[in-house]
Amino acid sequence: MPKFLPASLALALSLPIGAMADTTSDVRALQKEMKAMRADYEARLKALEQRVKSAEAAASVPSTATAKATAPATATPAATTTTADITATGTGTWSPPTTVAQPAPQATPANSAAPAAVASSGGGASSFNPALSLILSGGYTRTTRDPADYRITGFPLPPGAEIGPGTRNFSLGETELGFSASVDPWFRGAANISVAADNSVSIEEAFVETTALGKGFTLKGGRFFSGIGYLNPQHAHTWDFVDAPLAYQAMLGTQYGDDGVQLKWIAPIDQYLELGAELGRGRTFPGSDRDANGAGMYALYAHTGGDIGVSNSWRAGISMLNAKASDQALTSFDGAGMPFASQFTGNSRVYVLDGVWKWAPNGNATRTNFKLQGEYLRSQRDGSMVLGADGALPSPYNVTQSGWYLQGVYQFMPNWRIGLRTERLDPGTPSFGLDTGLVGTAYRAKKNSIMLDWNPSEFSRIRLQFAQDRAREGKPDNQISLQYQMSLGAHGAHSY
Repeated sequence: MPKFLPASLALALSLPIGAMADTTSDVRALQKEMKAMRADYEARLKALEQRVKSAEAAASVPSTATAKATAPATATPAATTTTADITATGTGTWSPPTTVAQPAPQATPANSAAPAAVASSGGGASSFNPALSLILSGGYTRTTRDPADYRITGFPLPPGAEIGPGTRNFSLGETELGFSASVDPWFRGAANISVAADNSVSIEEAFVETTALGKGFTLKGGRFFSGIGYLNPQHAHTWDFVDAPLAYQAMLGTQYGDDGVQLKWIAPIDQYLELGAELGRGRTFPGSDRDANGAGMYALYAHTGGDIGVSNSWRAGISMLNAKASDQALTSFDGAGMPFASQFTGNSRVYVLDGVWKWAPNGNATRTNFKLQGEYLRSQRDGSMVLGADGALPSPYNVTQSGWYLQGVYQFMPNWRIGLRTERLDPGTPSFGLDTGLVGTAYRAKKNSIMLDWNPSEFSRIRLQFAQDRAREGKPDNQISLQYQMSLGAHGAHSY
């Protein structure tokens, strides 16, 4: 056998052994590196856990008095918040409210201590603080007619009714201070304090409502804007125009709010369906405050809506408000335009049909969108009227009046919108049981408005509006308004 053959065999056998040695060395190095990474990860995790424990210890207050303050941490979100909520731009597609999809928290058993369970939630004392918001509004108004003489021909209204364009020149608009917070796992509360340009202060809303009734029900009690119609429940700073439509001014005193209770139910179905009922004092127009037991107002309404494809959504509703009035002071005008005092006692019933359609390409309203909105109101007043000086005999009185508005708002580029609104009123023909010598007017008030607004963000808006107002017979009024609106602090999304 040649001498080189054994040497060749020895070399061939040594190669796999060397490769195995190299592989073993690589595996050991990899294992060592993984152990180092694991040790570093565990060290980081322990440090993070320690920081969380330190934060919880700093946030907790070891006292019985503050244990209840942690209740809001376990409270569910407000029942009025829905997935259809949208920002101040007023755009977005509709989807059913989250109150349908979210299960209600289980009630605390009778034999358990609710405060103890709440205190264990881990929330700090700061969780009890309410969310604060401040709406600043103001601007400049120019009119060709004196706003002090503003009236709506054919519609008797209480003296001092907040109608018309407001004061001329520079003025401070309505400043609104809002508070809201969870009370505990079962209730939340909210209040809105309004400061008018004349420095008068009023409580617009102050109510509590349930968050855990379940089955789609929500109960509210206190002072609040009625849920009738589309525009009425919304605060003025969310409106698309400077002022409310003439129909709202003439038949609801601009915006109807009352002291009472409200029950809403949202059906647990794919189609959005909301039913509501209200019972109240009836203290504001078209009712009047009465020194009597029993409700002076009740309201019923139903709203439904849905999506059409991915770019369109809609909502429609029907409402009815019934309010009682007793010796309600009104200011009317005769055929010559001269004012005279009157007092109405009886019932007022207002029906509202509302609808809104929104379009945003592929559901994205950031760049461009369009909203078409309209409402029809019909008012029936039936009772007695005292005309002229005190001591006059009451005369049977009834009248049916109506009005409507239609508006469209188009966002043609980011942050910029333009809108048009047209509206009409029909004063009807009042019927007096006695020969009073008064006759109704055939004049139908009307108004056309155009607005342009710039929205740098969801919290700021500057709006320019021009309106030709023909609410006063024979006295057309050209109105120019420059308005700013700024939202400070915590401010929730607006409803659809």
